[in-house]
Amino acid sequence: MKLLLGGTAASPLWFLLILGLGFGCLSSVSADNGGIRDRREFILGGGEENLGPWKNEISELAAAPGPARDEPQTTLVLAANRTNRPDILRNFRRYRGGWDITSRNYWASVGFTGSAAFILAVLWFISFGLVLVIHHCCGWRINIKNEGSHLSQKITLILLLVFTCVAAIGCILLSVGQDEFHGEVLHTLKYVVNQSDYTVQILRNVTQYLSLAKDINVAQVFLPSDIMEDIDKLNVELNTAADTLTEKTSENSVKIKKVFNLVRSALITVAAVMLVLALIGLVLSVLGHQHAIHIFIISGWLLVAVTFILCGVFVILNNAISDTCMAMEEWVENPHAETALTNILPCVDQRTTNQTLIQSKQTINGIVNVVNRFVYTYANANPSEGAPYYYNQSGPPMPPLCYPFDSNLKQSQCGDQEVSIANASMVWQKYTCEVSTAEICITAGRVTPNIYSQLVAAVNESYALEHYTPPLLSLQDCNFVRDTFRNITSSYCPPLDRHLKTVNAGLALISVGVLLCLVLWILYANRPQREEVFVKLSSLIQGKGYRSSSNNVPSSITSIEV
Repeated sequence: MKLLLGGTAASPLWFLLILGLGFGCLSSVSADNGGIRDRREFILGGGEENLGPWKNEISELAAAPGPARDEPQTTLVLAANRTNRPDILRNFRRYRGGWDITSRNYWASVGFTGSAAFILAVLWFISFGLVLVIHHCCGWRINIKNEGSHLSQKITLILLLVFTCVAAIGCILLSVGQDEFHGEVLHTLKYVVNQSDYTVQILRNVTQYLSLAKDINVAQVFLPSDIMEDIDKLNVELNTAADTLTEKTSENSVKIKKVFNLVRSALITVAAVMLVLALIGLVLSVLGHQHAIHIFIISGWLLVAVTFILCGVFVILNNAISDTCMAMEEWVENPHAETALTNILPCVDQRTTNQTLIQSKQTINGIVNVVNRFVYTYANANPSEGAPYYYNQSGPPMPPLCYPFDSNLKQSQCGDQEVSIANASMVWQKYTCEVSTAEICITAGRVTPNIYSQLVAAVNESYALEHYTPPLLSLQDCNFVRDTFRNITSSYCPPLDRHLKTVNAGLALISVGVLLCLVLWILYANRPQREEVFVKLSSLIQGKGYRSSSNNVPSSITSIEV
């Protein structure tokens, strides 16, 4: 039986619906809506409250036919234009398979969107690494011409302050963006889990009401044994489906939360470390601590490469989410088409749904049979004293219960002398007599209070089955899934996309800002200090005194090696 959340696609689902992948047409419905009460306390008003959004649609749903089982399904390529990218696994030929989280080629094409950031990370790591090797091993030094050194230092300091501010702004954007993204991910995940819980609750309601129907009896008149056996078989399938869905939902929800908590921790760490690195590097370069600044230069070199990689990862994530949202939007318009999205949140198997609806209708008619058998055989009879089921019943005959479905299980109309399931309890109350301690009527009436309570229990059970089973049609014809995806694309996809762009902007600013700071740290930390200039000037002046008689020494210093 095919029921929500296929095993192979479960993890990507929650990841993207959360995108998740994840997983609302009835966003206000909670898992507690369908709690089962004692059938003797189940009143018609309470049943109506439990119906939630379905209470105005029951009559249409109860008679709505499901789609034909043999109806041919068309194949739809989702997000075909958006996913038309180079496929790394196929020698960079264009990928044309559309959105499909089970395809390696799809993920390879999505991964290509982050290749620019990965290439920058590699180029930066190699190029700046070579510069550091040359600087330390080959004795390469930077000379600042003395004529313009003061102006150059000012410009360098200003640029250093600017790029440090750029890195700090990037850290702030990253912190804010990741917090908003993480919150929206959990919000989306909660919504998808609620939708799954609502589906499970529908199945649980039907199962529990079918089970309660087996205990229905009126004056020791029970349902036929064949109906009870069919109920048992159906309940096994429904319970298995509900248990599987609950297990998968819980398991994938925990995995998704764990993954995104790790992502959040990583981004917070990057933002904090890069901010501290930029600020301390600025202070050390201004103070001229050349040896200490080298440690921060090496750390920054590695962290910038990591930041570029993270930027590429989030570009891939952003494209994957955008692909998924577009795929959902296209599927909403073609819910019965065979697509890759069907593997994520498929509709309930039509065979199981139809079987459940048929069994529920048969059970309702069986309960009506039980009630009417008592009404005709005992309540409206006038047995003599001492006969079986004699309790001194008298008065006008009691109206029988209306069959809501005919022999073909189609909706039927009630006769003039029949009472409907909706108002039977109120009508029959007029036919209740007062009894003695021996449960014998002492006033006119056709049923005792005890028998009346059994009749009400049977009617309420029929009412519950009639009103809780039809929502299964919304799962069979994909209305539930379609509304879920429509709500996700309209309410959850835009914020996720916006927060991801904020995260990417923060990572980009951090990468560029710290990258340029590293270069400026080297320049500014190695500028001539006042003490160094004074010592070198003194040495040069003394050297000029010894050579003044034989050499023409230039009156100005051309350069200072630092």
